[in-house]
Amino acid sequence: MSRHTCAIHPSILSADFLRLGEELQAIKTADAVHVDVMDQHFVPNLTFGPPVVKRIQDESPLPLDIHLMIEDPDRWAPEYADMGAYSVTFHAEAATAPIRLARELRARGSKASMALRPATGLDSYMDMLPELDMLLLMTVEPGFGGQAFLDVVVPKIRAARKAIDGSGAQVALQVDGGVTTETIRIAAEAGADTFVAGSSVYGAEDVAVAIENLRREARDAIGH
Repeated sequence: MSRHTCAIHPSILSADFLRLGEELQAIKTADAVHVDVMDQHFVPNLTFGPPVVKRIQDESPLPLDIHLMIEDPDRWAPEYADMGAYSVTFHAEAATAPIRLARELRARGSKASMALRPATGLDSYMDMLPELDMLLLMTVEPGFGGQAFLDVVVPKIRAARKAIDGSGAQVALQVDGGVTTETIRIAAEAGADTFVAGSSVYGAEDVAVAIENLRREARDAIGH
């Protein structure tokens, strides 16, 4: 089974926003910073917009993995690529022209990623895999941190891994929501290789130890 190296992307949705510079430094042993951009329309929560994300981009010791939970990503996503974001994720449910958008993100220098809510099926989108650098499967309903992992998504992770391997495309398979040292093993065994963790990192006594524990559990499950 071809598999990307296991990657841990802590979500700053669970960080202390008043100490964001310090909170970014605390996770520098991770692989990227997951930044949740929410507009209170696509999801019932409001977080950061471009000015704050630009400051995070300027200060972060790690590349930014930006997850846009917004309406009209066709219009707004390219702006985040232009900031220098390593990866920009748009939701399939919100994009009008996902192939065109993925190509535009790549043309502007970012990795192109597409996210699916827990109830969104894979079949309509698997032909798009060559257009993507990452596929994000939400393992909670998007909008708020601290939710429990939805095990109903596990068969979808397996199906996505099979489709990615069968396509020959180099596509990372990310999961986001309820990722702990227990659930990361379940997701990794099912085929995920990139893991967003919020409260299980920032809620830990030692953030660096929490990141290493998550990485070890995932690698063990993947079979590294």
